[in-house]
Amino acid sequence: MTRFFRHEGRRLAYSQIEGAGPGVVFLGGFSSDKEGTKALDLEQWAREAGRAYLRFDYSGHGESSGDFLDGTIGDWAGDAAAIVNALADGPQVLVGSSMGGWISLLLARRMPERIAGLVTIAAAPDFTEDGYWAQFSEDQKATLEAEGQIALPSDYSDEPYTITKRLIEDGRRNLVLRDPLPLPFPVRFLQGTEDEAVSTSTALRLLEHADGPDMRLLLVKGADHRFSEASCLALIRRAVEEM
Repeated sequence: MTRFFRHEGRRLAYSQIEGAGPGVVFLGGFSSDKEGTKALDLEQWAREAGRAYLRFDYSGHGESSGDFLDGTIGDWAGDAAAIVNALADGPQVLVGSSMGGWISLLLARRMPERIAGLVTIAAAPDFTEDGYWAQFSEDQKATLEAEGQIALPSDYSDEPYTITKRLIEDGRRNLVLRDPLPLPFPVRFLQGTEDEAVSTSTALRLLEHADGPDMRLLLVKGADHRFSEASCLALIRRAVEEM
């Protein structure tokens, strides 16, 4: 059942089940929602395991209020921090998919005491800068500057992604691969070798940059960015269980 949590005037949609701790919180990707395959599969696992579980939509995503084009990484990280602090008891295992991986790293920096473990799936830290901005042509950069946004084709949706100037500028204030990134808890990075949205070099860069006592990177040959095949879902469950 979907419920709503109010944060800074926005209504954030969430689904939560009670259970033993540490609980698990799923952090979705850019323009995705809490009804995705990975989020629902983990909920089923949590029910079977008797584990507390929380999935939600950032503002402008899914059933939450707000316009997607008004949102930024900082806004969505703020949504995540607020909902974890308000609804989750004790330390949590964060499971971040794609952009959710970046947001989970921001939460690790902001509130490490609330994190029992971290699992990322095709984590996309700093993608606004190292992905979009770095690959924009001079004409695209000029369009973004003049018009405030630019539409890009998506490999995962019929609708194009609209990237705003505000998203790029806010992303620069939330980069995690330029400064020390301590992760003082168990961490599992999962990455497909056929991911065309996030490269294996990004996963390796994250592994090398972050600092922690128990970090592992699992490369899955043939897996793409969705990471939603049955075998991949089983790997996500196993990684969460390790936490």
